[in-house]
Amino acid sequence: MSLFDGVGDDNRAEPLAARVRPLNLDDFHGQQHLIGPGKPLRQAIERSQLHSMILWGPPGVGKTTLARLMAHQCDVHFLSISAVLAGVKDIREAIASAREVTMTLGRKTMLFVDEAHRFNKAQQDAFLPHVEDGTILFVGATTENPSFEMNNALLSRTRIYKLTALDEAALVGVLRQALLDVERGLPGVECSDTVLTRFSRAADGDARAALNMLEVASDLASDNVIDDEAAAEVLLGDVRRFDKGGDSFFEQISALHKSVRGSSPDGALYWFARMLDGGCDPFYIARRVVRMASEDIGNADPRALQLALNAWEVQERLGSPEGELAIAQAIAYLAVAPKSNAVYTAFNAARADVAGAPSLDVPMHLRNAPTSMMKEMGYGEEYQYAHDFPEAYVPGEDYLPEALAGRVYYEPVNRGMEIRIREKLAHFRELDAEAAIRRYDPDAGT
Repeated sequence: MSLFDGVGDDNRAEPLAARVRPLNLDDFHGQQHLIGPGKPLRQAIERSQLHSMILWGPPGVGKTTLARLMAHQCDVHFLSISAVLAGVKDIREAIASAREVTMTLGRKTMLFVDEAHRFNKAQQDAFLPHVEDGTILFVGATTENPSFEMNNALLSRTRIYKLTALDEAALVGVLRQALLDVERGLPGVECSDTVLTRFSRAADGDARAALNMLEVASDLASDNVIDDEAAAEVLLGDVRRFDKGGDSFFEQISALHKSVRGSSPDGALYWFARMLDGGCDPFYIARRVVRMASEDIGNADPRALQLALNAWEVQERLGSPEGELAIAQAIAYLAVAPKSNAVYTAFNAARADVAGAPSLDVPMHLRNAPTSMMKEMGYGEEYQYAHDFPEAYVPGEDYLPEALAGRVYYEPVNRGMEIRIREKLAHFRELDAEAAIRRYDPDAGT
């Protein structure tokens, strides 16, 4: 089937987004960092020197359209399968079809795999020999980070191109093009620049979403004029892009966490609002805020953890909007609180020692001796009760296994309440040093 079969026919049953796919690179909006004049991918297309690739980007930014354009402009047979619906059997049939096209027509075949990250390792491996021998040009489209979701063997045989969300100007251009396209678009439909801008903002970088809004609005329009009333009805209940579990999800929670860590309450509150606007569960954010309180504030301000837990409880008891406001309060407090990752670092270091060493015995003096037999074996012998000593501290006592004696994990920072903790631990270490001297020289210090 030709790429553009049906153009000019009565194909209005197709969604507008499918009908008005651009027919050449000059009509393609956005992604100028890839297909702008002089860019390597554009040069490869213009020279018909295509290669296997992965197109990575959020929904509605032109991955499928770009693949079709490349196939059309380079006179390459285009085959498409979806990893959501296809299996190894479908892959084999596509490969067989590609071989037949090569034998009968002498043309190369581009196999476009939509949602390529949905294929498992075995399914991805099925492409390898056919990419290697040139049977197909593999073009995968994915919304997920390929380095996490795609096999290294397949990645090594492809180039990755990162497509970005379309900006407002590009989306307005896409919508205007659809209104002006006499054969495939919405000729005769009028729409003001103000309404086009509203659709573009609501689409949040997604051209398909913007075109869907325009098409629905055109059905609601009186006398082929999309007015503010029709636009408002289409935009009612709009939710921005927030792919739970996908790249946008992790990018935004990362931005929130790093804003808190970087002491930016403004950045933190913005990303919190963005996540809520995208439909993120406030309880997920509340849990992450508790994590931030321990990981990045720690004992520099122990009140941060309590405030984070309180915000979580408010969300549980009262719901929205009171709970969200309480979470916002906790986020702002954490952002301006003194920062310390000393406990986080110390805990990770202790866990590394536990994981990387054999199971070290508890020192005899730290063992409990509930029976006479244990006492006879020396359990608890020489243990010194801390409360019997000044400052409730036993100078020189060691509470680690013998193989780790003297190991220091927790190093408080010189910020917030950890200043006092740091001073206290320094004092205790001085007492330890004095006790060590006395152990070797009982007359020292007397």
